[in-house]
Amino acid sequence: MDKFLALSMFVETVRCGGYSAAARKLGVATSSVARQVAALEAELGTTLITRSTRQNRLTDLGQAYFDNAVGILDALAAADGMVTDRGSEAKGKLRVSVPVEFGRRLISPHLGRFLASHPELEVSLNLSDERVDLYKDRIDLTVRLGSTVSSEDVICTTIGHFQRWLVASPAYLQRHGAPTQPSELTRHSCMRFDYGGPMRDWLFEVADETVPVAVQGRMQSNNADILRQAAVAGQGVALLADWLVAEDVQQGRLTRLLPEYEVNPVSVNASINIVYLPINRASTRIRAFAHFMKELVSVA
Repeated sequence: MDKFLALSMFVETVRCGGYSAAARKLGVATSSVARQVAALEAELGTTLITRSTRQNRLTDLGQAYFDNAVGILDALAAADGMVTDRGSEAKGKLRVSVPVEFGRRLISPHLGRFLASHPELEVSLNLSDERVDLYKDRIDLTVRLGSTVSSEDVICTTIGHFQRWLVASPAYLQRHGAPTQPSELTRHSCMRFDYGGPMRDWLFEVADETVPVAVQGRMQSNNADILRQAAVAGQGVALLADWLVAEDVQQGRLTRLLPEYEVNPVSVNASINIVYLPINRASTRIRAFAHFMKELVSVA
């Protein structure tokens, strides 16, 4: 039995939810996958996966074995990458995680150009507003918006900045009036991005003046585009990234409010950061994508 092959097929079977799906992904016969997993179980003298007509499920020992197998395969891939990913040309697979709307609006339209510039590079782009774990989620690089990351476990590089704009629809402003100073927002319905905590204050800064405002409202979401759509629909005032709402403002669907102020949620700045593991410090793939991102941010 080829132990490495058996481990790979076992891991893909678990990830894909069955032999057939794993076989399709690996480009082999279903019987080959089943045979390798069965041989692995026979060698270990235990059942790793319980099978039924409806689903396959890991046993307790199978789960523990799977977790360790993933670590082994990842370590081998990392070792291979340290050798092959140091040349002048980016090659291999790059797994990237970016915020949903940032990926859709800023990265996706230009990704084809990036791939054309690096014909030996394969990109797996994951869109998520959740903060990923680079180790656990097997991500090579993630883009994080807001405050920089301070940790010895990762490298965080700021590649640019954006602005957050206070916006509302003309219809909403016609009904409720436009605020002329930050304190007036306490009388408005403010829609907030959900950062996973009780963060309610918006911080307004101009010259030497700093004004925190405890905003209130009936809506919050962890997806920025949902807040944008609600603002366009006249549901309230939103604080959103300029790259997300600039077109709406230009087209008159939204109006920018209090533009003389720089506005951010308290303790959250407006930097654009790339984050990756120290083991990838010299990675040609990481360097290529970082350069690509810097170009996009500079013209956004």
